[in-house]
Amino acid sequence: MRPTSFDPSVLRQHLRHHKIADLPELKRILGTDTDLTVFRKLKQLDYLTSYTHRGRFYTLAAIARFDDHGLWSHEAVWFSRHGTLLATVEAFVNASPNGCYAPELADALHAEVQEPLRHLIQAQRLSRTEIDGQFLYTAIESTTRRKQTLERRSARAVPVAVHAAALKVSPDELQAAILLFYSLLDEQQRRLFAGLESMRLGHGGDTLLGDFLGLDVHTVARGRQQLLDRNVAGGRTRRTGGGRTATEKSRT
Repeated sequence: MRPTSFDPSVLRQHLRHHKIADLPELKRILGTDTDLTVFRKLKQLDYLTSYTHRGRFYTLAAIARFDDHGLWSHEAVWFSRHGTLLATVEAFVNASPNGCYAPELADALHAEVQEPLRHLIQAQRLSRTEIDGQFLYTAIESTTRRKQTLERRSARAVPVAVHAAALKVSPDELQAAILLFYSLLDEQQRRLFAGLESMRLGHGGDTLLGDFLGLDVHTVARGRQQLLDRNVAGGRTRRTGGGRTATEKSRT
């Protein structure tokens, strides 16, 4: 008696139509009760395994449309050009110019990353440094690790788009230059500058910029909202030295 023959084109057609599928679904489509049979046929089709949902879902490499970070999702199931979650975490950290905190990685990858990070540290495939009570994960290679750590420390000291490491100046020198520039702006320009940088930083940006520039957090929020609403007055908002004193924190 000849063994039963399974046609991989059935899987290809199903995945092209539905984009992704789990193993029970693929077994049903192929007409088999054996996992190995499905994997043998998938291998002929160049398949990918999801890095979320414990690798339960499959797609075809030809279907995935990876973004600039090498990620693609369908129905909240995520796939990576790098393969597994472990490999993706490692690739993201190594590619980051200033390393990664665990919450940043979790947000970017839409997955829990503590276990992969722990494994990568134990295997000496990544390094970590404590900054302000939080672990920064960096490349294991010493030169890249130093650059990432310096860039992150600079970014925390001066929370604006230009970093000291890129200019090869100290964070203190960069901070003095930015504050000098900031002092030359009028009231609206100061508010808008703070609001723009807050948007770049994301969550917590209003507080960081308020502390750095000596502004009330509500003033930063107002500048951010003005930009989003495109509610900006042209020219100077008032004569230099005129009008009410701007709402700013006193510096000590």
